[in-house]
Amino acid sequence: MASATPLLDTVRSPADTRGFSLSQLRQLADELRAETIDAVSSTGGHLGAGLGVVELTVALHHVFETPRDILIWDVGHQAYPHKILTGRRDRIRTLRQGGGLSGFTKRAESPYDPFGAAHAATSVSAALGFCVARDMRGDDNAVIAVIGDGSMSAGMAYEAMNNAAEATGRLIVILNDNDMSIAPPVGGMSAYLAGLVSGGAYQRVRKFGKEVVSHLPRPLKDMARKAEEYARGMATGGTFFEELGFYYVGPIDGHNLEHLVPVLKNVRQMDDKPVLVHVVTQKGKGYGPAESAADKHHAVAKFDVVTGQQAKGAPSNAPTYTKVFAAELIKQAERDPAIVAITAAMPSGTGLDIFAGRFPERCFDVGIAEQHAVTFAAGLAADGMKPFAAIYSTFLQRGYDQVVHDVAIQRLPVRFAMDRAGLVGADGPTHAGSFDIGYLGQLPGFVLMGAADEAELAHMIATAAAIDDRPSAFRFPRGDGVGVVIPDFAEPLEIGRGRVVREGTAVAILSFGTRLADCLKAADLLAARGLSTTVADARFAKPLDVDLILRLAGEHEALITVEEGAQGGFGAFVLHALADHGALDRGCKVRTLTLPDLFQDQDKPEAMYQTAGLDAEGIARGALAALGVERAAKGRRA
Repeated sequence: MASATPLLDTVRSPADTRGFSLSQLRQLADELRAETIDAVSSTGGHLGAGLGVVELTVALHHVFETPRDILIWDVGHQAYPHKILTGRRDRIRTLRQGGGLSGFTKRAESPYDPFGAAHAATSVSAALGFCVARDMRGDDNAVIAVIGDGSMSAGMAYEAMNNAAEATGRLIVILNDNDMSIAPPVGGMSAYLAGLVSGGAYQRVRKFGKEVVSHLPRPLKDMARKAEEYARGMATGGTFFEELGFYYVGPIDGHNLEHLVPVLKNVRQMDDKPVLVHVVTQKGKGYGPAESAADKHHAVAKFDVVTGQQAKGAPSNAPTYTKVFAAELIKQAERDPAIVAITAAMPSGTGLDIFAGRFPERCFDVGIAEQHAVTFAAGLAADGMKPFAAIYSTFLQRGYDQVVHDVAIQRLPVRFAMDRAGLVGADGPTHAGSFDIGYLGQLPGFVLMGAADEAELAHMIATAAAIDDRPSAFRFPRGDGVGVVIPDFAEPLEIGRGRVVREGTAVAILSFGTRLADCLKAADLLAARGLSTTVADARFAKPLDVDLILRLAGEHEALITVEEGAQGGFGAFVLHALADHGALDRGCKVRTLTLPDLFQDQDKPEAMYQTAGLDAEGIARGALAALGVERAAKGRRA
């Protein structure tokens, strides 16, 4: 049977494409798109963004000598076609699976991934670092950063671009405009102009003009420079980027290889200032179901290639934590007109799209700008509003200085709703909410809560809404709840008070967060061995329920803390409290079960928690080890 991808079958590395004609490049792009669709249909993952850059990927690897020429993809959502072309096609159907390829670029995976990325707006900064290192060595390789228009809403991109013109004379930034947010649809005239201003003839005339102008007095020199920049700005757009010190080329059709290849060849030769090439693409390009979907199939489960129908997971009787958050916040907002919600370009991921449907005038999407989101919330709080900043745990890391300086020091009542707490499965370490317990729990005056189930989450939202004299945060995981009944209108919790869920005598397990269900299962395993076990839900990592902790330590032979976070978090806070009160002097055996001290690669969440020793069996082993009954399984903290 004839192969559906005969030309792609001949490509083992990008070097194999360098002699291809334009017609062969078009064929390669078509086959690469088909291979990407087929691969993601069997693994799930990010589809729409990758389909939008197929031609751009082909053109970049054809024109530039990767990996000698450095190619950096911002975020990495769109890098699947890149992975297929760079020697990883044989593993592409292991995407986002345990032991398989990462869903993002990853240095350890390939020399064609010179810089790992899964968060937005890092590419230009990283590329500039590569440029300066190259310049200091005296090398002449190209450095290219591909950044989407969405990522350009992040201040970091502009910080890098503002620095670029002074730091290097040779950097290429590809602005992948897949939302047509800057330019209208492009056609032959814009492609002609882009080719003209990037071409050798224009560059020679321009350099001659600059040489002449260099002999003019300073005022005339500045006038000539501005006249040339604005003339090109009027013809092609991009005056803003020119003001940042970039030479602007575009906009051009990112799906037209006849336009892309010549322009990329031209800008490859430019070495007197950084260049920005404005490419307009379409998410989901070439796959009907993606093109017609509202989200352009940004992230998909496994699907049928012919129909586009995505596989449905096993039905759950419980709502997702994200939907619980949205529903409960709406309930609070219906009672309190001061409540507003803020997201940093993740309205659907955080559930705030649902909130915005009910209160559009009270919901603010600030773009990929977590630093701004935090200080914006601080300003709202300072003037009497009740802001809920819904930001993934891993993304809130990007605004940590603002959390400290603008919120915590001023004791402003900003409420942080941290979705994706703990491990997140297929997205791997870049999206795992591993550190928020430690980085927020160390801040004076903070209230930090961890929901054990969806009903507890409802109570914590109510608690945060009621706190009006200091900052607060509550964390909850990705995925479905456990199926408990949620009250019609949740009441606030008593701040700093945990609860005992099961009483025992020999061992105490103190859980913070949604490992509580596994703690209860671990108690059953210990009971089967004759060990009566108390299970408690801390609810608060700050302020701690010190009375509860002292009681558990004083009445049991061993105390085990359990959390979905890194070392230095809840367990460390408990140890400090016990030490401060002399409780460690009286022989209580204490063990803190945390995530392992490494970045865990992607896998199914249950497998990741098993590896971490935070499933029921791992928790039971930890308790038995503390008691000296048997050692914990070898390698639990490998």
